[in-house]
Amino acid sequence: MGHKKTTHSIPAADFDAVIFDLDGVVTDTASVHAAAWKRMFDDFLSRYAAGKEIPSQPFDIDKDYRPYVDGKPRLDGVRSFLESREIELPEGNPDDPPEAETIHGLGKRKNEDFLKQIQEHGAEVYESTVDLIHSVKKHGMKTAIISSSKSCAMILDSVNLSDLFDARVDGVDSEILSIPGKPAPDIFIEAARQLKVKPERAVVIEDAISGVQAGRAGNFGLVIGIARTGDRESLLANGADVAVEDLSEICVTGDLEMEEPLPSALDGFEKISHKTGGKRIAVFLDYDGTLSPIVETPDKAVMQEDMRKAVIELSRHCTVGIISGRDLKDVQRMVNIDSIVYAGSHGFDIDGPRGLQVENQTGKEFLPALDKAEKELSQELGSIQGVLVERKKFAIAIHYRLVDPAKVERVEQVVDEVAARHPELRKAYGKKIFELQPDIDWHKGKALLSLLEKLKLDGENVLPFYIGDDVTDEDAFRALKGRGIGIVVRDKPYETAAAYSLKHPDEVREFLLKLIPLCRRPA
Repeated sequence: MGHKKTTHSIPAADFDAVIFDLDGVVTDTASVHAAAWKRMFDDFLSRYAAGKEIPSQPFDIDKDYRPYVDGKPRLDGVRSFLESREIELPEGNPDDPPEAETIHGLGKRKNEDFLKQIQEHGAEVYESTVDLIHSVKKHGMKTAIISSSKSCAMILDSVNLSDLFDARVDGVDSEILSIPGKPAPDIFIEAARQLKVKPERAVVIEDAISGVQAGRAGNFGLVIGIARTGDRESLLANGADVAVEDLSEICVTGDLEMEEPLPSALDGFEKISHKTGGKRIAVFLDYDGTLSPIVETPDKAVMQEDMRKAVIELSRHCTVGIISGRDLKDVQRMVNIDSIVYAGSHGFDIDGPRGLQVENQTGKEFLPALDKAEKELSQELGSIQGVLVERKKFAIAIHYRLVDPAKVERVEQVVDEVAARHPELRKAYGKKIFELQPDIDWHKGKALLSLLEKLKLDGENVLPFYIGDDVTDEDAFRALKGRGIGIVVRDKPYETAAAYSLKHPDEVREFLLKLIPLCRRPA
């Protein structure tokens, strides 16, 4: 699909967050879901009709999918469709095999079919939606994704979009928290609650009639419907403020300098050198994906020796720091350079040369809850092969990259149950990672500003740089607007608050070496 002309806008000053549905908005998994529902129901209906000696009436995607199963939790979809055919089945229980002719059995059969299709063929991503998500984050708004599917995590992982969202409410959460399905607004309201924003300050983007009905019922500030099949009138009639065929018709407006395409920090180095203007330089970096490549497990993210030498040499001429989501001791062990500053756990824990030791006192009160949650997670996830529970001082990361995709739903269920027992913690997301963190407003941008202040590098005579590759680094890029230079490491273009870009860690190393002649040793 070609990009359409922008016809509507989301004013960044009027909203704090945008909540996206998954199926049909972010990914084209609705068609995969519909096909899986049809195969499961057609097989069941054929056997049911033979047993009753009546004609079999197959599941009709055009007539049955949207009104009975679209946008609903899996078991609700089974119940709704069977009720439409006046078929009664026993409820069964979650342990029923997919062959069981129960509500749970049919739901499990449909889910196994769906997972198989996604694993074999993947999911199509709507690039215009991804572009809008990056634009939303660039303008400082939060993002959440909702889905009635329990396979939300697996789908996002399969298309490498897990870390684009600040909150996620899916079918697993709905079951744990007893959230009713759409058109009830509860799933959107829960997403807003996790984002800590008021519904009237949030935007809902949906493609289903039940979804726009839910957005309207929840009194959200703006409800955008996507009519990919052209049925704009139905979306508007059921609660959408705006209906478009594709999100390329939507833009985010706000007071930001737009510079397209984003220049390379290497190609634009002469301009960067002019900005230093004799100022002292301070360089802060993320670790994973910036100084080291992204790998399957965190222990394999090894920094190459030529990168290590470049960082050491740079640190001889200016302040160099690493701000990482890793635990302080972990990132120190991985980098193993004595002459730089380390900020672990997103800046909660700081250490560096000359005896610099600063710990965010706010985080200490969460340690007992983290200790209990770590013990519970280790016990309850111990039987699932491939799960790695990594305890950091101020967070717990649950890595499931090596877990059977069919069991990711169970991993998330355990994480949700533990999180529910510890409301002072919140669930966050990364690349095939769930993480439990202290539920406070803290991010890399605040960590960077705090670090600049503690190191006495917040004066006008200092030009700070921040280099990172992750969506969480956008907070740091925004924090440096007007006072420093943000550089994003990315392999393909997307909207970002950074001023320059680099393609991969090798280019990061090259850039650091080019900075050395511009540096002046701190007084």
